Amino acid sequence: MTPRPRPAILGVAGTAVTSEERALFREMPPLGFILFARNCAEPEQLRALTTELRALFPDRRVPILVDQEGGRVQRLRPPHWGALPPARRIGDLFRRDPARGERAAAALATAIAADLRAVGIDVDCAPVLDLAFPDTTEAIGDRSFGGDPEMVGRLGARFCGALRAAGVLPVIKHLPGHGRARVDSHHRLPYIEAPLAELERTDFLPFRRCRTAPLAMTAHVVVTAVDGERPATHSPAVLRRLVRERIGFSGILLSDDLAMNALSGDPASRARRALAAGCDVALYCPGDPAANAAVLEALAPAAEDLLARLDSALAGLAAAGADGAAARSELHALLTAADA
Repeated sequence: MTPRPRPAILGVAGTAVTSEERALFREMPPLGFILFARNCAEPEQLRALTTELRALFPDRRVPILVDQEGGRVQRLRPPHWGALPPARRIGDLFRRDPARGERAAAALATAIAADLRAVGIDVDCAPVLDLAFPDTTEAIGDRSFGGDPEMVGRLGARFCGALRAAGVLPVIKHLPGHGRARVDSHHRLPYIEAPLAELERTDFLPFRRCRTAPLAMTAHVVVTAVDGERPATHSPAVLRRLVRERIGFSGILLSDDLAMNALSGDPASRARRALAAGCDVALYCPGDPAANAAVLEALAPAAEDLLARLDSALAGLAAAGADGAAARSELHALLTAADA
């Protein structure tokens, strides 16, 4: 029996598990893993990597995550995986024809799920439910479906439903909303200065529409109407009052990547503060073994309730694979007709 996992999802360094990583993860198991382009060389290699990661913990189901949105944020890329459109193209289609837009959102999710399941990935960090404003930073850009809260909510809900039906869990992001940020939180800490009533009418609506999603990810943004000093990831007030109460999200809450420059402190302190504020899981992505060890050492073993909730979400996934080729064909037809 391996030790109880720590509430952290970690990156790994390369295309296979190193002996150093293997020893660390066996001593202090993380809850799961997140993969990036550096880990995804080609399908056979990637399937071997996910199999190897799960083999470290044969007594439990280990979630393996990836950011596979389409457009700029696509870790499984050509030539081994097909190119996917960004969310904005789906939103543009919805504005012309809502029914076709929703079909395209479902087709995109189904195509993504088919690719992920084929290589052993069962959680997709998508969809992005942040709204697009005229001054939204390019860190979000065309990753957003658009600026209409009702549209973003409808497309996000359709994407989530289709992804789960095809056997992959969605992670809605970035709560309570990154769209109003004018700087990229990968590099600097953004401040959201809109009144709370305005956020209620706009930014929160897509997340509220999708609040029954099993997993969500925080935003490293300061919401000045609630906490003028701490980013949402480290703010008990934002996570409790906005994410849990006003938006109503009750699932498993992941931090965004704790390595981003919007946050201060070392990896261990960032992880401790995220969990103290109300995150269920600390996400640390760079794959550096020393930093991974520091994050794991900083956290107590995960609560049984968290493990049970995660296991229940994973166990509820559809067993049958999706027809990715048919989904891609439908998506192409919908977008091509719209462009004609």
